[in-house]
Amino acid sequence: MNFLLRLLTWWNGQTLGTQLFTARKGVKVGEDDQGNVFYQTRDGKRRWVIYNGESEASRVSPDWHGWLHFTWNEPPTKAPLAHKVWEKPHQENLTGTQAAYAPPGSIRAGAPLARADYEAWQPE
Repeated sequence: MNFLLRLLTWWNGQTLGTQLFTARKGVKVGEDDQGNVFYQTRDGKRRWVIYNGESEASRVSPDWHGWLHFTWNEPPTKAPLAHKVWEKPHQENLTGTQAAYAPPGSIRAGAPLARADYEAWQPE
C-alpha cells in the first residue's frame, strides 16, 4: 500500500519518479530546521526540495526560497543571510487552521455579534 501511495500521490512526500530522479541526478545541498531536504543537479540548473511531511510550499523558509528560485547562488548553509533583530521566525501558512488570524468582531474570534458601536440600517 505504501508503494502505491508513493507511486500515485505527490502530497504524501516524494513520488517514485522524484525519488529516482533525485537518486540519479540530485546532489544534496542542505537541510532546513523543519527537516526539508534541498537538492540540485550536478550542473546546478535545477533545484528542488523534498518535504519532510506534508508538501506545503509555505513550509520553505525565505532563505531557502531565495536559493530555490535563483535569487542568490549560494545556499543558506554556505552563506547564511543576515537577519534583523525585529524579524520574526518563519511560520508556515496557517489559513484554514484553528491558529489562523481572526480580526476583532469576526465570528471566528468568538466575539458577540451585537456591537454597541454599530447600528444596522433600517429602510423607512
